[in-house]
Order: sequence, then structure tokens, then C-alpha cells
Amino acid sequence: MPIARYDPPESADPSSGLNLKVPQFTDVRDPQVAEHVERDHFFWLDMTDPTEDDIAELGKLFGFHPLALEDSLRFGQRPKLDDFNDHVLLVFYGVRPATSPDEQLSDRLHEVHIFISGTFVVTIHHGAIAELDEVRSRIAGRVLRSEQYLCYRILDAITDTFFPALSALDDEIDSIQDSVISDPSEEQLERIYARKRDLVAVRRIVTPQRDIFARSIDQIAELPGLEADEREYFRDVYDHLIRISDLVDSYRDLLAGAMDVYLSTVANRQGEVGKQLAIIATIFLPLSFLTGFFGQNFTYMIGHVLNGPTRFFVLGLGSMVVSCVVLWWWFRRKGWS
Repeated sequence: MPIARYDPPESADPSSGLNLKVPQFTDVRDPQVAEHVERDHFFWLDMTDPTEDDIAELGKLFGFHPLALEDSLRFGQRPKLDDFNDHVLLVFYGVRPATSPDEQLSDRLHEVHIFISGTFVVTIHHGAIAELDEVRSRIAGRVLRSEQYLCYRILDAITDTFFPALSALDDEIDSIQDSVISDPSEEQLERIYARKRDLVAVRRIVTPQRDIFARSIDQIAELPGLEADEREYFRDVYDHLIRISDLVDSYRDLLAGAMDVYLSTVANRQGEVGKQLAIIATIFLPLSFLTGFFGQNFTYMIGHVLNGPTRFFVLGLGSMVVSCVVLWWWFRRKGWS
């Protein structure tokens, strides 16, 4: 989905409201990090795959709550916003690109922990996130209008990672629907169930993230020292989350429809097979009767009814041919053949 982005200029007139340059760091042990904390100068620390020692250093340097540090050490949290008075911990999820065609969407959910205060933003994640690298590249050396704008750019970049994944899922659902109609098989059924599991996993993530922005995101704006800015930024992220949630619900409906089509197609094919077997059984019913009747080992039957080649061919084989012709005419009249 094309997203309109705002790239502030390298410099700006103070009257325009653009007055903030945000230093960026990737290592908590960088001496400049402690210097900016001491100076109370706003900055962004983006940490990838931190060790236990790195998390402990974060606690010493920033005074994070022990529960927040424990969450960031272990990960596996649900989306949430924890308020610790002078800072908040926002657990947010995105989607990383697939490393193989068979990788499930549910296995690609990327957890990001974001500490936000009036003097810093700290992001922690396992594995590189190209979208955050792009944000750092875009704002490097540029003048931003506020600290909230940086928070918006980070959250917006993570949120938008869902759209390419859902677009690929949309294409796969179209492929599944076509395959279910043309050639239903157990493989198609397995694909339907796999995609439904993916959507359940995404819905379990997106719904609480949407609810956070609907009810609790003002907690970020109320942090002491965080410069207030327009609410439209976070409302834009909220709109994206609503759209993602709607897409997930619509894809679930499409998969449910594909499942119904699959079951209906399989049932129709089974019915067709049953009809064919019924036709065959119906054809052999009079043939079995005739062969049983003329095959009776009675003296009269052998001596008077089937006592010559002509009678054998006319009464025996002829009656079978007539019964087949009559049944064929009847099937054609009923539209069964």
C-alpha cells in the first residue's frame, strides 16, 4: 500500500515548529548514550539482539522498571502498553519478510519492545528490521518537529510491515480458490487450514495493538518532558491497524468460503461417483435377472426353451441387449447420461 511520508528538511526556520535533531545509537555501551542521558538530550537507541548484560546496562543507565527489563529479556509478550510514570513500555509487533516460500506467516511475527520517555526512545528487537533501518536513514541529520513524530515514524514503519504479507496472503487465497474449484485435494485443504492458522495468529496480535491505540495511546503524549504534537500522527497508525484488522477478517471469510466450496465440490464429486455406480448397478440388475432365469437347470428349460442356437441368441442374448437399450433410453430421457 503506498504510504504518504513526510520527510522534514535538513534545516528549518524555528517559526515553522521544526526544531529537533535526533541522534541515533545502536549500542547501549556507546559513551555518547550516557552523555545524552546526562544532558537530558532526546535520542534514539535501537538495539538488535541484546545480551543479558546489555539489558542489565539498560536498567542501570535508564532506571527501567525491573518488570520491564524482565519482559525485554525474555520476549514472547502480548501487545501491551505499560506505564511506569516517567516512561512507558510498548510491546509492538510487525512482520519480517519470508526467508523461504514455505515459511508460515505466523512464524514471521516480529516482536519489538519500545521504551519511550521525554528524553529518549529505546527499541529492542531480535534480528534486524529493515524498516527501522530505513527510518534511521531517513531522519539522520534531519530536523524533526517533535519527539512524538519520531515515535510515530517508528510505529508506522512497524505497522506497515503487515501490508506486504497480507497482500501475498491475498494472492495465495485467490490461488486456493481457483484450485479448490478445478482440482480439490487434501493439499488444498491443508493450505486452507494453514492460512487460517496464520490469520488467527495475526488477529491475536493486531486486535490488542488496535485497542491500545484506541484507548491508551494518550499515555505516551502525557509523558513528562515529551513535547506534545498533533494527534493525527497516532491516528494514522490507528487507521492502518483498523485496515489490517478488517483485511484479516475479510480473509478469514474468504477462507471459510473456500472451505465451503471445497466441501461442496468434494460432496458433488462423491455424488457423481455414486450416480455412476447406481447406473452401473441398474444396468446389471436386469442382466443378472436374465442370466439367472435362463440359467436354471430345469429339464423343461433345457429341452423346450433353450434347445437350439436360434432361441439362445434371440431369447438369451437378445433380451439382454433389449434391456440395455431400454435402460439407455430411460437414462437419456432423465438426463442421467
